[in-house]
Amino acid sequence: MALHRLTSLTMGVPNVTETAAYYTDFGLAPEGDGWFATQDAGRQLRVVHAPTRRLVEVRVGVDDPDDLSAAAARLERLGIASASGAGTLTAHDKATSVRAVLEVAPRLTQAPVAAGVYNGPGRAERTGARAAGVLRTGPVRPRKLGHAVVGTTDFDATTAFFRDGLGFKASDYIKDHGAFLRCSTDHHNILVLAAPVAFLHHSSWQVDDIDEVGRGATAMLEDHPERHVWGLGRHHAGSNFFWYLKDPAGNFSEYYSDMDCIVDDQLWTPEVLEGAKGLFRWGPPPPPSFLAPEDLAALMTGTHSESR
Repeated sequence: MALHRLTSLTMGVPNVTETAAYYTDFGLAPEGDGWFATQDAGRQLRVVHAPTRRLVEVRVGVDDPDDLSAAAARLERLGIASASGAGTLTAHDKATSVRAVLEVAPRLTQAPVAAGVYNGPGRAERTGARAAGVLRTGPVRPRKLGHAVVGTTDFDATTAFFRDGLGFKASDYIKDHGAFLRCSTDHHNILVLAAPVAFLHHSSWQVDDIDEVGRGATAMLEDHPERHVWGLGRHHAGSNFFWYLKDPAGNFSEYYSDMDCIVDDQLWTPEVLEGAKGLFRWGPPPPPSFLAPEDLAALMTGTHSESR
C-alpha cells in the first residue's frame, strides 16, 4: 500500500509536565523539546498544551510525492481541502479537528527480536534453565508506536476521512461503533470510535512479547496503582496481548505485543464484530471507565480541569 506506517502523534493535554513525566516512566525517551522517542522508530510522541485532552495530529509515512497527489485527489472527491508542503500533505478531519499529515518518509525496518523458548505438552524446548522472561531486569522500552484511538461525534465522516480520503485500509469493524483502519501491515493504526465528544481514547505501543507487556505494566503500577485500567488480556480484533494504563490527563496508554500482520490485502477479510468479541478473547472484563471514560461529561461541557 502507498501508506506504510504511523510515524507520530501529537496529544494535547492541560497538564504537560505531569503527562510528560508519565510517558518517561512508560519507557519513552524524552528528547527535551516535547517529543518522545521509541527504540526503533525515533520521535513518535509529542505532548503539547491544550485546554482539554485530545488528539491534535497524526503523521503517516508514504513512499513518494505521487502518493501525496493521489491522497489529495481522494480528499477533494470527499469535499475535504488539503494543503501541500515540501514532501507533505495536510488535511483536517472536521468532526474531530485532528490534523493529519502525510509525509514522504523511509519505511521502518525493525531488527528481529528472538522469540522466547517455550515448553509445552510433549515439547521440552527449554531444559535446565529458567525462562528468559523471568530473568529480565532492565526497564521496558516500547519499540514503536502502534496505533491511536480517536472518539468522534461523526463516525461515518471520520471513518471516510481516514479510509476513503487518506487511504487507510479497513481491517475490521465494530458494528455501528468502530472502524479498525491500517496504514501499514499492522492490523490497525487508527481505530475510529463513535463517541459523544471528540477525544483521544488511547495510544498503543509495541513491546517485544507478553513478558514485556506484564513487566512494563507492573513497573508502572508499583508506586501508582491508580494508573491501572484494564489487563492483562488478549484482543480478538488484532489478536494482540494488552494492558492499559491511564496518564495524568486521562488518556489511556497500552503496552501490546503479537499484533496481527496483514501483508496481502487479498488474504484478509474484515469482520463486523459485535459485543464483547470485538474487545477481548480472554482476560478480565473491561471496566465501565474503559468504554466510557469518567471525564467524558467534563470534556463535553468544556470543564475538564487543568489540575487533574
